[in-house]
Amino acid sequence: MKKLALLLTFGCIFSLTAQTEAEKVKETITKSEIEGHIYFLADDVLRGRETGSPEIKIAASYLANSLRSYGVKPNPQTGTYYQDVKLKRVSPPKNSSIEINKQAITDYVFINAAAMTSNQDAIYLNHGLADDYKGKDVKGKVIIVKAGSPETSEGRAAFGLRRTKEKLAKEHGVAAIFELLKVDDSTWNSINHNFNGPTITIASGDNAKSEGKETAYVWVLDKNGKMAEQLSTAKKISSKIAIGEKHEEAVDCQNVIGMVEGTDPKLKNEYIIYSAHYDHVGIGAPDATGDTIYNGARDNAVGTTTVLSMAKNLAKYPTKRSSLFILFTGEERGLLGSSYYVENPVLPLNQMVYCFNSDNAGYNDTSVISVIGLTRTTAENNIFSAAEAFGLKAIEDPAKEQGLFDRSDNVNFAKKGIPAPTFSLGFTTFDGDVTKYYHQPGDEAHTLDYDYLLKFFNAYVLAGRNIGNDPKTPVWNQGDKYEEVSKELYNLKGTNN
Repeated sequence: MKKLALLLTFGCIFSLTAQTEAEKVKETITKSEIEGHIYFLADDVLRGRETGSPEIKIAASYLANSLRSYGVKPNPQTGTYYQDVKLKRVSPPKNSSIEINKQAITDYVFINAAAMTSNQDAIYLNHGLADDYKGKDVKGKVIIVKAGSPETSEGRAAFGLRRTKEKLAKEHGVAAIFELLKVDDSTWNSINHNFNGPTITIASGDNAKSEGKETAYVWVLDKNGKMAEQLSTAKKISSKIAIGEKHEEAVDCQNVIGMVEGTDPKLKNEYIIYSAHYDHVGIGAPDATGDTIYNGARDNAVGTTTVLSMAKNLAKYPTKRSSLFILFTGEERGLLGSSYYVENPVLPLNQMVYCFNSDNAGYNDTSVISVIGLTRTTAENNIFSAAEAFGLKAIEDPAKEQGLFDRSDNVNFAKKGIPAPTFSLGFTTFDGDVTKYYHQPGDEAHTLDYDYLLKFFNAYVLAGRNIGNDPKTPVWNQGDKYEEVSKELYNLKGTNN
């Protein structure tokens, strides 16, 4: 009898030690739980999870309690699963009027609604880039510029260059900058939804300290480009502007944070961050069905659920490295939650050796996983093999023209030096079923392929396990733009990867 008991004991020990990494993954991830998370986060009751809304606080509570139920430890700084993120809501002025060459401008959005009144001739300044200012006296003047750059004038380029143009205008003492956007109705509606309501930014502790007079910055719809064409050759451009005061109020939001300690005495001092944003864009213009709730199932209930799946797995089967789970607020408002976090980390950034972000627009190929930045770090083979284990193929960013690496929370960690790709649903071109659902009311839970998602989540969790157990610490591949700042972060100056 004793022999039988001993044999059974050894048999149990053997079966446990023989369990493969893939089996550990499959044990903790089920299609029904995936559906449960996504259907809740993308439910109409959460009204699109707008940053600063009462509904996003419900989402945050749901996420925090999911981590608690898995046995994940809370934020080590607070003892809760939250990190308070102090933001401010800036509402545009209620009363404003703009005239250019005695023509009333009605289709415009404020990028910066600085209060001002002006009745003066304006200066046409091409694209409003550095070379365009040479030899021009623009101090205290109103300038009008074309969107984008000489290389591209599409709306995406205007978005990417807005900080540069605003900075140049302020440095040259410009009173107001009006940028003419030649975009279609759909693009303008999206811009209008994102910019013409209240904006949300990080609340600085130095708000009371003025950095000088603000420059008003306004985007103007120039649907067919005729306004830019006419003004570029006009000998004189009159302008009459009245922009009222904007209204500011504090907004309390939360990043949701948990952690699992690693099992290796040495490697547990290194952390893998598993991150995603849980906000979306809220209520907006109705679609053809009259739906106004932008549910955000793909963007980013899927990414959020990816991190929850990772947390559940690692709480039961920790890797050698420790794990930090961060679910960000305010990504859709300008990467606010992650911007705040990297300046206020709950653990030292130089202990974070990898950030495995998950963010999505949509998918149009269920045979692949698109990993933005896949081939930029030494962890790429850990991701390749994990995808293959579940019948998928991991591919590098197939739409580099979209600038996706710089449009999600991963980039804030990359800028600090932490290797940080983004794990995304499979697409081979940024069109079709990607743009059909991206930031649209139709992005609802019932439109997803959950058989594909099960493989997708399994691959993410296995990839995370591979990276967490790899004896070699992941780093940027040699020559990457973030390699040097990474060496500074980890005190690796003078060494080769």
